[in-house]
Amino acid sequence: MNLGLKDSAVVVVGGARGLGRAIASTFAEEGCRVGIWDVSPGAQAAATELGGTGWRVDVTDDSAIRAATAETWAKFGAVDHVVFAVGIGSGKFGFPFWEIDPSVWARVLQVNLIGAAIVAHHFAPRLAERKKGTMLFLSSVAGQIGSQTDPPYSASKAGLINFSQCAAKDLAPFGVRVNCLCPGMIKTPLNRSVWRSWADRQPPETRTDYETWAADKIAKIVPLNRWQTPEDIAAMAVFLASDRAANVTGQTVNVDGGYVMHW
Repeated sequence: MNLGLKDSAVVVVGGARGLGRAIASTFAEEGCRVGIWDVSPGAQAAATELGGTGWRVDVTDDSAIRAATAETWAKFGAVDHVVFAVGIGSGKFGFPFWEIDPSVWARVLQVNLIGAAIVAHHFAPRLAERKKGTMLFLSSVAGQIGSQTDPPYSASKAGLINFSQCAAKDLAPFGVRVNCLCPGMIKTPLNRSVWRSWADRQPPETRTDYETWAADKIAKIVPLNRWQTPEDIAAMAVFLASDRAANVTGQTVNVDGGYVMHW
């Protein structure tokens, strides 16, 4: 893509697999120095494949985030771009919401929303001091439409959109941009878990396999009538970090085949 990002230092939180891995890989293709943070023990292996460095980090652990931030900054000299690509679901089918035990909410919110806030708390002052850089949070179309499929997940992603706007306002005077990126329908383990939680509640005569369920859902809700891919998300993430998006901050960008349209 040649977006002028060569030699920039990028940290992808949740970059060992899934969408985070695709984003980290695309930044590496742009010539960036990539750091991968992940709760998975595969963080270093994933980073090594991209010529970068990995840290095993739990985003709910404030002291671990503090230490990893300092280590990452020391390793790269400075960090230019931070991408928070972490997300978990409740594993429960949420319609109606009161059939979900309230106890499942805490973990989802702790990882998806509070984890993002903790990461931002440690990076934001350093970016502000340099008066440059970007932060990007991966939310979801579910955070905009009140998806009944998994209310804890939807609520956490809605909160993330709002937090990113707060962060964008706070960091704008320092020239630091903050945006939110919302994927649509993508073949990920999380997407498959949504199908599983649905299928487990269906009588045998109405239950369908994952591919049939997904194809039917896409036909009904995605105007372009096709899956979105990790590469689609990664391309937008890299673009938003580049100077070509120099006037884009506080925005919620949907890469969803037209699923969410506001008017």
